[in-house]
Amino acid sequence: MLQISCPFCGPRNEVEFVYGGPLKNRRPDDISQIDDTTWIDYLTVPKNPLGPVQERWWHVRGCGCWLTITRDTRSHDIIESEIES
Repeated sequence: MLQISCPFCGPRNEVEFVYGGPLKNRRPDDISQIDDTTWIDYLTVPKNPLGPVQERWWHVRGCGCWLTITRDTRSHDIIESEIES
């Protein structure tokens, strides 16, 4: 189990959170200029690199805030946690 540190509630078990997925690049402003394959990949294919990855987590069973955490995918260690603004 992950221990995620919420800025408001302190360290909490991951069962209090809902995984929101990896942090993505901003959606393209004009999607009509993008081919279908690129658009489908943007929507459905998450990156899965080894090492630090930024992820979004929602503290649904706590204060309700969205967090961005940086987690090392090799060890599951949480390197950094910050609240979404």
